[in-house]
Amino acid sequence: MVMRMFRIETEVDKERSLLLRSLLREANAAASPVLGELRGTPADQHVPLHVWVLDEDGALVAGLDAYTWAFWLHVDMLWVAEPHRGAGLGSRLLAEAERLAHEERECRASRVETWDFQAPGFYRLHGYDVVSVIPDYPPGIKEFTLTKRLG
Repeated sequence: MVMRMFRIETEVDKERSLLLRSLLREANAAASPVLGELRGTPADQHVPLHVWVLDEDGALVAGLDAYTWAFWLHVDMLWVAEPHRGAGLGSRLLAEAERLAHEERECRASRVETWDFQAPGFYRLHGYDVVSVIPDYPPGIKEFTLTKRLG
């Protein structure tokens, strides 16, 4: 087999990216019985989960972007517009995402990453536990990973 030089790209090649994901998933499934059992089931798919709060004009007031995979909810983003903060919208968004993930997608747990100046306290108040802290990511900031059992 002839090896070619490394090829570095900054543009997304969707076909190659999907191939890479597929090959890695196959290798992971072969190495782990648990991941192997997930193959071909609904829990093996990254399924988006979005919860929005819109005003009467349809403008975004608050939102949560997440996905479910392997019986876990992964919260990517949760945001509430400044004038609406403190009114419980963030709590309601998170609770609804957790409910949907648990009741409709059989998720057993949830995870989120947040920076020290964002919302680690918010997630702790909602039952999340800190499982890791990465200092200086990005420089001068700590990133927290928090998890919570659902149900």
